[in-house]
Amino acid sequence: MRIILVGPPGAGKGTQAARLVERLGIPHISTGDMLRAAVKAGTELGKKADGYMKAGDLVPDAVVIGMAVERIGEPDAQKGFMLDGFPRTRPQAEALDAALSAAGVQLDAVVLIEVDDSLIVERITGRRTDPETKRIYHMTFDPPPAEVAGRLVQRKDDTEEACRARLKKYHGETAPIIPFYEDKGLLRRVDGVGSPDAVTARLTAALGG
Repeated sequence: MRIILVGPPGAGKGTQAARLVERLGIPHISTGDMLRAAVKAGTELGKKADGYMKAGDLVPDAVVIGMAVERIGEPDAQKGFMLDGFPRTRPQAEALDAALSAAGVQLDAVVLIEVDDSLIVERITGRRTDPETKRIYHMTFDPPPAEVAGRLVQRKDDTEEACRARLKKYHGETAPIIPFYEDKGLLRRVDGVGSPDAVTARLTAALGG
């Protein structure tokens, strides 16, 4: 199964990706991990990416796409893969599509986990971390016991202002890839509201499992 996982920040992609790759027996390929691995391995593309990152620049799309094609050509990805965190823009989606076609790789599905913005804001702004145990609680959905409540902290990027900025970026830059894949007949929309188990069941059904 060759899948791209898409969804707004706070939609539960991380939780669902971990469950799906285990269930399907395919590697989870995130662009961050892919970049670090290529740099560490010293591949030609890794050296190029390292140069951009050391200069504080964004790694160009062409380099990232080259790495993605290189990564999915490895033995563990022959039965399939899940690409997460890329493409993030319509031009990236178009360029990746061309590169995959040239490599003879056909996607099976692009899975979109849908959650309303207002619920995402509630999910993210309610998160609190215990600095001692690193356990993450949610003030509404998973309240902390009284004895630890006083020491919990909120991450800087979990504030409402930061959350809405990330959502604005998602709607402006990433959401345009949705009609691109819809036109290709690859898009699978999945309701991301409910328990993780319920969402996993919907995802599995959407993929024909």
